[in-house]
Amino acid sequence: MSIAISGIGISRGIAIGAVQRLEQGEIEVYEAAIPGALIEEEISRFRRAVRTARQQLKAIRNSIPETTTADITDFIDTHLLMLEDSMLTATPVELIRQHQCNAEWALKIQRDALAQVFDEMDDPYLRTRKDDVDHVVNRILRILTGRDTHADPLDDDQLRGAIVIAHDLTPAETALLHHQGIAGFITESGGPLSHTAILARSLGLPAIVGTHTTPHQIRDGDNVILDASRGVLLADLDAATLRDYRRQQRQQQKYRSELKHLKDEPAITLDGTRMHLVANVELREDVLAARRAGAEGIGLYRTEFLFMNRTDIPDEEEQLQQYLSVVKTLKGLPVTIRTLDLGSDKECGAEPAREHTPVNPALGLRAIRLCLKHADLFRPQLRAILRASAKGPVRMMIPMLSSAHELDTVLALIDDVKQELQRERLAFDLHIPVGGMIEVPAAALSASLFARKLDFLSIGTNDLIQYTLAIDRVDDEVTYLYDPLHPAVLRLVKMVIDAGRQYHTPIAMCGEMAGDTRYTRLLLGMGLTEFSVHPTALLEIKDTIIHSRVADFHTQVDGILQDDEPAAIIERLDALNKM
Repeated sequence: MSIAISGIGISRGIAIGAVQRLEQGEIEVYEAAIPGALIEEEISRFRRAVRTARQQLKAIRNSIPETTTADITDFIDTHLLMLEDSMLTATPVELIRQHQCNAEWALKIQRDALAQVFDEMDDPYLRTRKDDVDHVVNRILRILTGRDTHADPLDDDQLRGAIVIAHDLTPAETALLHHQGIAGFITESGGPLSHTAILARSLGLPAIVGTHTTPHQIRDGDNVILDASRGVLLADLDAATLRDYRRQQRQQQKYRSELKHLKDEPAITLDGTRMHLVANVELREDVLAARRAGAEGIGLYRTEFLFMNRTDIPDEEEQLQQYLSVVKTLKGLPVTIRTLDLGSDKECGAEPAREHTPVNPALGLRAIRLCLKHADLFRPQLRAILRASAKGPVRMMIPMLSSAHELDTVLALIDDVKQELQRERLAFDLHIPVGGMIEVPAAALSASLFARKLDFLSIGTNDLIQYTLAIDRVDDEVTYLYDPLHPAVLRLVKMVIDAGRQYHTPIAMCGEMAGDTRYTRLLLGMGLTEFSVHPTALLEIKDTIIHSRVADFHTQVDGILQDDEPAAIIERLDALNKM
């Protein structure tokens, strides 16, 4: 009888191969008292472990070919930077002295303190950065406890063509495993927004995370099928199933190869409607990937990456140079720069210590709320974005708007900064387009207001779904409730698109829903004309668009929007996608 393991598919594709388990296991740490005379020796032991961890990561980085895309090495560089940070190198030393305890216990105390900070962040993406702390800490702990004997998980011969099963994988391990030729991986922990997940998507590596457990009936050497699109691992297969999946795999590989010829083709439907395909970027390599995929520009440039993994705030000049680098790389294509979307508890040196911990940080001080409270954080970014607009087509986008008062305050502040730049005789685009993200139900319900006052809108479906359905999309205990096809979500999306049409305001979608071909025809039928997606999804979306006749979709789409039975909605969507 076949065995099926379900999890969260974080990339596309099918992998078929033999299982190779990485037996990492949880590292148990116990407190031990250290005599005063041996404290300095214990501190030296800790520092040696940190140096060894640093050497291991550098060895992994150096083993990756120079031709490999920069986003892979960026993840490893992030962990190397963390090994230079005093939070993980100096504070544990202080704790060893203060508590006269072993290095492992001191490191655990500091990890727990940092984990609490990340857990209290309201931004789902930033909360998952706790994984990076855990990955770096666990690397040091493996060295301290003698459980680490090498930098590489396994040698190349064991891993080539294998499907790796592990409790978790760091980005560095994922990069190395990819270099060693694995076919795909499955982890018991992790979520779709982790660095490892982002890296898997960038590498085109089939992967599933968050399975919680993997049966021990699956042993090393067993042949399995990893279907990342469905989020399922299949084992103990019959010959017919294996043949069918091999056929699907060949079809997918042929399809991806054929997509490349669409790079320079316009995204025009069969009935002549011109669509706009732009890219979401966060890493510098994503901008180049967007160019390679034929993106018409950048629909979402996330700026919070400039503020992460550091103890200071990037000043105006540093931000300006980063934005100008993107503008230069795009060579005349437009870039939409989203202003800072951080949570209230992000330690970036910007916000004074809070007097209390928010009961529900996901509904607290984040994104534009945080920026308006701390103008010393916001104004330098506004100045940098405006100054960058003098060198190319730049648009500014404000996240998490929810009220007219908030919007008016932001627009007044932008006008004030413009006047300031004029007095200083610094160049900028006086008519820079300013738009807003619609990701709060209140904003969607008030879409007409935002469409009247802004130059463009972009629907952020990740947060819109999360807030509409009252679920935490990075909590794998409730991810089963995360449903882009929920009637409430679809009606809010349609409301925003209709408001844009009424006021001739361009509407884009930049959430994960825009990059999933299952929903492309539905969104076309709802009237969406701009899709902002990860570069790796762009050509698939374009292929669906150019094989669609929008005029034929209205009956099915109207039925989906009027229905409220999940099974009926899925049935109608399937029929739409077969047209």
